[in-house]
Amino acid sequence: MATVPMIAAGEEEGQGSRAAIAARGPEIAFFDLETSVPQRAGQGYALLEFGAILVCPRRLVEVASYATLVRPADLAVISAATVRCNGITRDAVATAPSFLDVADAVYHILHGRVWAGHNILRFDLPRIREAFNEIGRSPPEPKGTIDTLPLLTQRFGRRAGDMKMASLANYFGLGKQKHRSLDDVRMNLEVVKYCATVLFLEASLPEVLTAENLVEHAITRSKTNGASSPEAKKSEANSSPDSSKRQHTISQVNNSTPDGDNQETVEPATNRDPTELISHIEEMKLDATMQMDASSSVFSGFLEPADVSTDCIKISVTPSYHTQRTFIKHKDSPLHLCCAGLKVHFGVSTKFLDNAGRPKLNIVVDIPEDLSEVLEFCDNLAQRSLQESGSASEWRPLMKKYGYVNRPTVRLNIPTTVSSDASIYSTDIYKREPSGYIQKLAFSKVDAAELDPLFVRGNKLDAFFSLEIYDYQQNAGIRLVAKRLVVHSKQHQP
Repeated sequence: MATVPMIAAGEEEGQGSRAAIAARGPEIAFFDLETSVPQRAGQGYALLEFGAILVCPRRLVEVASYATLVRPADLAVISAATVRCNGITRDAVATAPSFLDVADAVYHILHGRVWAGHNILRFDLPRIREAFNEIGRSPPEPKGTIDTLPLLTQRFGRRAGDMKMASLANYFGLGKQKHRSLDDVRMNLEVVKYCATVLFLEASLPEVLTAENLVEHAITRSKTNGASSPEAKKSEANSSPDSSKRQHTISQVNNSTPDGDNQETVEPATNRDPTELISHIEEMKLDATMQMDASSSVFSGFLEPADVSTDCIKISVTPSYHTQRTFIKHKDSPLHLCCAGLKVHFGVSTKFLDNAGRPKLNIVVDIPEDLSEVLEFCDNLAQRSLQESGSASEWRPLMKKYGYVNRPTVRLNIPTTVSSDASIYSTDIYKREPSGYIQKLAFSKVDAAELDPLFVRGNKLDAFFSLEIYDYQQNAGIRLVAKRLVVHSKQHQP
């Protein structure tokens, strides 16, 4: 059978093909391509097979799958080298659907989700874009990507040699890589689970189970024996030179993804913390942002503008001691928003002070049209509610527009709290490295000078923030309070 329909876990084949993915939930799309092997310079890759599984990011279990062979326009591109690589013959795809026939299904599975795969940034992503361009359609776009090749190389180290999928599978005893899309993505998921488990155990007993201690013990034993074991030599001999295409790292994706073949070498980090892969898996729920998939992050409940229905936004008033508090709610829950790639318009400002005389830190960012529409609706709704309550305070608009294009901007507040007689930031601040690695920044005190290099005009960031209505000293409005800010490093910016 050329095509395996989208099957939800636990269903019989052929059921739930569209329903399983119609909700466009927080699942991560692990996918893999099999292609022809180019025989001459300048010859491109022909897509021969697409396979994907949807994975719940909280439990790392498969919830649905899809696979199909693809008939290329010219069967002659399937050479003997191609058959040796993945076993796909001309006869196997002669009656398979063309990519045009399956493009809708592929788009529906991938678009708007976090993508994961081994070496997908260099190989699979360019091939997907090429395939859609060839049929004159816009390609699907991810919320973020997790490329396991650089991620596992950097965090797990080169314990499995070249870190190709076949080598990793052999290292963990998962069997031989089949080089078929659906089999490979399932193997990829198992490899991630195994790596995370090993690092979790090492973090629990670092003095006993760290990679450095195990390697040191192995070297000592090897010196005692005087030679490498025959099993090790046999394992190295059986490692296939083309056995891997995939890796995982969390990173921003743009249309200038570098092209390349299906292999990549990544130098391991010199100082590896065994807990960092675990952290990465938590972060991929995050922002996976990610590039962000807020519903799958630890910041559950933060909505992207496209997920907000203005018909569901209401003003809620709750009595609080001798006053009352006003909230903006979406479907009966406090409205919290997230938005990726916001550009800093003005850096850290300290001109406003709180009641204790401490600076109220904030930055001004440009916002996209969809976020502007949601905030404008909230602003107008809250203003009407305040007027109907009889308040005489002057309403301060949430958005301001600058420049000849009247670009809308908003102010993101970075609140502080007092802990042990010292002020600290209430906002979690992260930095995204060019590799896609996200690191939480630690600050021992509140110091605007430390934030200045991060929030330089033109820098980009991903923001998670809440909307708080205030009415104080004859001034009223909506204050945007940053809960998490992920600052893109300079090199990471498109």
